[in-house]
Amino acid sequence: MTDEAPLRRRDSPDTAGDGPHAVPPDPNSGGPAATSPAATPLTAPRDGTPPPLETAAELADVVSRMAAGTGPVAVDAERASGYRYTQRAYLVQLRRAGAGTVLLDPLPLDDLRTLDTALAEAEWVLHAASQDLPCLAELGMKPRRLFDTELAARLAGFERVGLAALTEQLLGFSLEKHHSAADWSTRPLPESWLTYAALDVELLTDLRDLLAAELERQGKSAWAAEEFAALVAGADRPPKVRPDPWRRTSGIHRVRGARAQSRVRALWYARDGVAARRDSAPGRVLPDSAIVAAAEADPKDERTLLGIPGFGGRSVRRLARIWLDALDQARALPDDALPVNQPVEGPPPPHRWAERDPIAAARLARCRAIVVGTAEQHTLPPENLISPDFIRRLAWSPPDEVTGQTVGDTLRGFGARNWQVGLLADQLAEALPDPAPAVG
Repeated sequence: MTDEAPLRRRDSPDTAGDGPHAVPPDPNSGGPAATSPAATPLTAPRDGTPPPLETAAELADVVSRMAAGTGPVAVDAERASGYRYTQRAYLVQLRRAGAGTVLLDPLPLDDLRTLDTALAEAEWVLHAASQDLPCLAELGMKPRRLFDTELAARLAGFERVGLAALTEQLLGFSLEKHHSAADWSTRPLPESWLTYAALDVELLTDLRDLLAAELERQGKSAWAAEEFAALVAGADRPPKVRPDPWRRTSGIHRVRGARAQSRVRALWYARDGVAARRDSAPGRVLPDSAIVAAAEADPKDERTLLGIPGFGGRSVRRLARIWLDALDQARALPDDALPVNQPVEGPPPPHRWAERDPIAAARLARCRAIVVGTAEQHTLPPENLISPDFIRRLAWSPPDEVTGQTVGDTLRGFGARNWQVGLLADQLAEALPDPAPAVG
């Protein structure tokens, strides 16, 4: 619990308490009851909007303040997804009792390890932590303990788990979210954006306390602890490199034949190189639709290329030679250098199970029914009860000897948590064996 006085609703009398509801609303309601008072718009932090800090001296002062603070620390980061090539942080926000709210500009302060050390003993409170942990790790910041308010809300059975929805439902305040998709690499950052960013950490510890109490009430605190520990363990893990990332080009299913696919590949890597050099999102350099259209048309000169939808913009036209060179390279490839479909690891897509292995398809259906029923029993989204991929892999290739123990060991090998195994292993072990063939 934090010792900072929770934010009080501006329309609440002093005798009503300090903001958070004594009893959270029913998580299955999806929002406040119809008779609940309208949410109060929250338009400014309680201490005002601080300017972003940019110097080593300012960082040293923040380190001292945060180290002297008490209780959990609310943490958030803003990226420029859809605008920049990387997923680096362009603003870091923190709030802790006794230290107030801090906005840090990580462009001049690209190493925040001293701040990380100051917060080593604190629990970090984030919303949708998996989105921010990688960019924070790049700055030298990694929690030792954390509480994820979005994941906690999922485990508690709330239907609406966005920050604004939870803030409104549990605390009675409405937050504006219209800057969530902004280009946070912009400098200087507009004052309204800074206010938005500060408000993102204004209420996180209040939400944390309410959600922790709700998880305790439902007997799910230990489940959440396992999930949060897994997030901490993977906080600085490098992202998994996808083989053949060009195959994820939107619309590639329309491109027929290995030769045409080689054109997609060549254009994809040419675009990726330009995007990396410019630090621009690849889709802003050349849209996927243009890559697919060019792969289908195979233009051999600039005039034909520029007539293809997506290549007519000025910035794209300036790169015409790069696109044509990529197509020339694909055209010159020998047959043995053309793309080939790589063997898929694990089971096939579920829609193909019925034709490839009807018995396995029936096995998967039984296992899915167990997951859905157990999730409903515990008011959980099925995907938070267990990864659908784990169930597919288990159903496609069950252990040789099917018991609760072997099924549990298999699920743990995939990455399932102990609480998930405890709820599902024995039931899945009963569902996995295939019925004996009918004797007629």
